[in-house]
This record gives sequence, C-alpha cells and structure tokens, in this order.
Amino acid sequence: MLLTLMRCCARMPLAGLHFFGAGLGWLVYGLSPTWRRRLRENLRASGLCADEASLRRTRHAAVAEAGKGITELCRLWFGRDDEIDTLVRCDDWNVVEAAQREGRGLIFLTPHLGCFEISALYGAQRLPLTVLYRPPKRATLEPLMLAGRSRTSAKLAPATLQGVRQLLKALKRGEAVGILPDQAPGVGEGEWADFFGRPAYTMTLATRLQEFTGAAVVMAFAERLPGGKGYRLQLQRVPVPLPPAALNRAVEDVIRRCPAQYLWGYNRYKVPAGALKPARSEG
Repeated sequence: MLLTLMRCCARMPLAGLHFFGAGLGWLVYGLSPTWRRRLRENLRASGLCADEASLRRTRHAAVAEAGKGITELCRLWFGRDDEIDTLVRCDDWNVVEAAQREGRGLIFLTPHLGCFEISALYGAQRLPLTVLYRPPKRATLEPLMLAGRSRTSAKLAPATLQGVRQLLKALKRGEAVGILPDQAPGVGEGEWADFFGRPAYTMTLATRLQEFTGAAVVMAFAERLPGGKGYRLQLQRVPVPLPPAALNRAVEDVIRRCPAQYLWGYNRYKVPAGALKPARSEG
C-alpha cells in the first residue's frame, strides 16, 4: 500500500511535495517530544545562530526542511530517471572529473544535509557508484529503500563487513563509493571527536578506505532550492589524510553554508552500546 501511495505521489510537482512535507515536519515536531528536544538542543549547541531571533528562524526552517526530505522521496525514488537532470543544477562536476583522472577511486561524503538522496542518484547516472546504507529499523521499509536507491545504476552495500568489502573492491577498480560521514557508527567502528564542540562517536571507515586505497575524497551537498525549483549540487575536494576530527570539521564547514537544511533531529551524539563516552574528546 505504501509503495502504491509513493508511486502515485511521484507524479506530483516537487513544489507540492515540499509544501506537504513542510506540514509533515511540523506534525512530527508536535507529536514527537524526543525528536523536538533533540532538534532544539543540537541546533542551539552548534553555536551557528548569533541570537535568539536567528535561532528561532533557523529552527522553524529546519523543521520544515526535515519534512521535505521525507515527501520528496516519492519523486526521487519513484519518478522517471530522465527527470533527475532536470531537477539538479551542478556547476562543480569538474571536481569529480579531476579526481577520476587520478585513477585511485573516489569517496563521496554526503552528510545528512539537504537532499543527500539525489546526490547519489545524480552521480550514479555518470559513473559507477556503490553506496553504503544502513537497513531501516522497520524491515518493511527496506524494500522501498532498495528499490528507490537502486533505480539508476547505483549499487547498494549494507553497513556490514561484506558491504565494506564491496566498497573496497569498487575503489580498487577506480570506481566511486558514497558514505554518510556523520552517521553514528557502532561500537568499535569509530572514535570520539568533537562535532560542533561536543564529543561525537565518529566513523573511521572513510579514513581507513582512503588510507588503504589513496582515493580522492569529495564532499557532496544538494541544496534544496526554494519554490520546488530543484536542487543545486555542490561538490568540493576534501584534503587528506582525513582522521575523524578532520572529517567532522569538513562536515561542519559544509553545514555552515546552509544550517537550516541539516537534520538537527538526528541522534548524532548517541553513545553506542558498549562504548564509553569521554568527558571531553580530543577532536
């Protein structure tokens, strides 16, 4: 039933999906005390807003943007493949082409910022791309995710040892891989490093893949444009080496460009089961 509904909604204009998405964001904000508290606390603690008025404006925008990120999936996952180019404007693809010429593979870092889903769809139409994903908590949603994210030539690798091997093989072939660099890893898969001044358990996977293969690293951020006019994909080469502290700083830098489109309600600062949280990280 959900699949049928999403396919029907895929026919709606993006502006309409974003309109309903903004309302959905406020509905979740009102009904979920945990998500509401986390969003407010994380945004305030980031220090990105100069005063209370700025904080309130950014918070209101962030609630709406989070909802848009849900409803736009209908169009992105189940729309026509030939629509992706019409939705995305990218003036930085030369960054990717330069990295490809080095022949050691390419690691795309796509934080929980803007429309990270379309970044992978756009890239997969232009080069071989393997994307790491974490299965959703609700198993019934996984078939939707797999169908939507693999609609182009993108390959999907689960966040398991087998999936990591898929990424490594792709890089050794000189191909590209996609990773969410601000996704909280499980115990033993990360290190503590500051993220906006607070200790966050930070993945070491991107660091290890880069060190092992010498791959180029590119930060990708697809900013939602107002009025449902699509997305502006921004690509920037990230200096290496990239230990967890430097990885977090690179993510912070891109979030500062558009703080209202970051998922502040994401549980970025959770302590994985079995991990000990330091009083203060060394990031």
